[in-house]
Amino acid sequence: MRPPRLEQRPYEITAHAHTRVDPYYWLNERDNEDVLAHLRAENDYLNASLARLGPREEEIFAEMKARIVETDISVPVRRGAWWYFERTREGLSYPISCRVPALDHTPPAIEPERGLQGEQVILDENLEASGHDFLSVGVFSISPDDAWAAVGTDFVGDERHRVTFRPLAGQARPADVLEDVYYGFAWAMDSTHVFYTTVDEAMRPWRLWRHRLGTAQSEDVLVYQEEDAQFTVSVGRSRDDDVIVILVGSSTSSEAHFLDARSPVSEPQLLEARRDDIEYSVEHLRDRRGTRWWLKLTNEGAADFRLLARRESETRWREVVPERPGNRLDGVDAFADFLALSERDDGCAAVRLAPLADAQDPFGQDLLAGSYLVRGAASPSTVGLGDTPTYDTDLVRVGMTSLVTPALIGDVVVASGELLVRKQQQVLGGYDPARFVTGRLWVRASDGVEIPVSVVARADVLEHDEKGELRARHAAPLLLYGYGSYEISIDPGFSSLRLSLLERGVIFAIAHVRGGGELGRAWYEMGKLAQKPTTFSDFVSVARELVARGMTRPQLLAARGGSAGGLLMGAAMNLAPELFRCVVAEVPFVDVVTTMLDPDLPLTVGEWEEWGDPAASATAYRTMLSYSPYDNVRGLNADGSKRRYPDVFASAGLNDSRVGYWEPTKWVLALREANDENVAYLKTEMGAGHGGPSGRYDSWREEAQITAFVLDEISPAG
Repeated sequence: MRPPRLEQRPYEITAHAHTRVDPYYWLNERDNEDVLAHLRAENDYLNASLARLGPREEEIFAEMKARIVETDISVPVRRGAWWYFERTREGLSYPISCRVPALDHTPPAIEPERGLQGEQVILDENLEASGHDFLSVGVFSISPDDAWAAVGTDFVGDERHRVTFRPLAGQARPADVLEDVYYGFAWAMDSTHVFYTTVDEAMRPWRLWRHRLGTAQSEDVLVYQEEDAQFTVSVGRSRDDDVIVILVGSSTSSEAHFLDARSPVSEPQLLEARRDDIEYSVEHLRDRRGTRWWLKLTNEGAADFRLLARRESETRWREVVPERPGNRLDGVDAFADFLALSERDDGCAAVRLAPLADAQDPFGQDLLAGSYLVRGAASPSTVGLGDTPTYDTDLVRVGMTSLVTPALIGDVVVASGELLVRKQQQVLGGYDPARFVTGRLWVRASDGVEIPVSVVARADVLEHDEKGELRARHAAPLLLYGYGSYEISIDPGFSSLRLSLLERGVIFAIAHVRGGGELGRAWYEMGKLAQKPTTFSDFVSVARELVARGMTRPQLLAARGGSAGGLLMGAAMNLAPELFRCVVAEVPFVDVVTTMLDPDLPLTVGEWEEWGDPAASATAYRTMLSYSPYDNVRGLNADGSKRRYPDVFASAGLNDSRVGYWEPTKWVLALREANDENVAYLKTEMGAGHGGPSGRYDSWREEAQITAFVLDEISPAG
């Protein structure tokens, strides 16, 4: 079967006296039957071409499924008078949300097969999904009086939710329906009013509404509207239940508004006006003496952020946690007797607990001096805050994992640091972490900066030398993952699905390239705007070094990334097509210039602070044009020889509101046309969006297909 072809309709795009011709610009006509027919043809081509891998895909899917406890239950979370949890059942694709009455502060025993005595089903997503190919629950919020559940469903993947209200205390179900609701939802303390956001045509959450239970959506009150197209609106209620916080922010600036959670019809008040390049977020705290405090996490005078505090009655902020350069302070969660700080420690996600002084002034002490880190067992590891909605508590929920450590959920006794393990992910089939080796490499980039790389493999593939450094026992197949944008950190975590690669001798590595947030704000800024090409050269440097160290060879090397990580894949392929055997690019952002020139597309205007505005700046335009994957596909190398690209498995979502399906579609066509020897596949989810298929079995099967493709490409025996 030959790859699909498509009619070219040349379209000129001119900016800064430079004209590009895009033969496939018309692919953005989502309702054009010719476009839809082509996407279906691409799916048919992929299925026919990879049909020979069917037996291996089925084998891998069976392996993945066999390692997972399909009938399972999450660790219950205390909210008010109830313990809330999720359960899954073998054969069902979606979770079931439940609750049981709270008799004490100890979570009830987990009994996946029998369930918990007296449990009440709040939401069975399997019933919600009946008759639909896709389901995402983007809003799930319990009222403060525990009597109502607000549920927002999306059946197409466009991230616009239909919110209904489910009675939990035997009352009649109301007729209320809220359409086109985005993420972000908050109940007022009267359990009657709710706050929610809606998006504009560019998918920017820009309006905040107040709804009263028992009324029509047409009667809802517009509470706030943000006119600046670079700013978005979000909403939430503080853990102490005192305030509704409205956060308005862009990538580089923010401001907070608030109103009394017990007076929902009051007018919001501005806490602190936005200023260029000043970011802040806030927490609210009510201490043991009833004094109300604001906490502010900000980059003002601190690139890696610092924490400030003030009484509500005061106007002057004082510093309570100073900046520690290189250790980015990511967030603060306030409790009655302590703060939980989310930060970066040696490039890893970490949690620091800081007890508050039991005095007139809870901040009248050195918070860091009395604080401590919650540490994981392996290195590198990932430690993050779990769900602890209770404000007055002496326990805080955390999650821990590493590339060899299945996810652990526990409660830390704040006063002592003792970890009460509530559950550790069970891997069926006899998984033994001692059979695997994990560690971190440091690779010198082209400008001399050291790039961290997290690595895991079987112990007969990698070993630690006498200095404790990782080295390869022999060259092996290797899958290199990367992202490197938006200050997002790709932290090392365990995946039972990944074992199908590791067990077959494949090394898995994460390149923590600049543009991410692993090593602080400077790490991010060295990979954005005019310095964005650094992200791509970092990834190539890591790949070359892995080959130079004898860990792998180009014919055994695969690369993978999604969304902005898909941009990384396309750019790295253009920089060094000979370096990779194959590339997996999921919903890749590969048509950068055209997208960033169109302010009417979803998210474009808000993205200018990340990538630059190519319409306003000739420099930004030239920079983007230098790395945009679609614009830089070439048929010839510099020496005049034909350029052969790595084999590509790309994916798209027809309803994707973040990366248009046409971007990977055009890119795949361009790769084939550059050289008819190039192999490029495109898989389009015709009923889903940016996140791919929604059901867990569909997700596992998709992962099995990608794993089978990668193994076929990089395994020495094929």
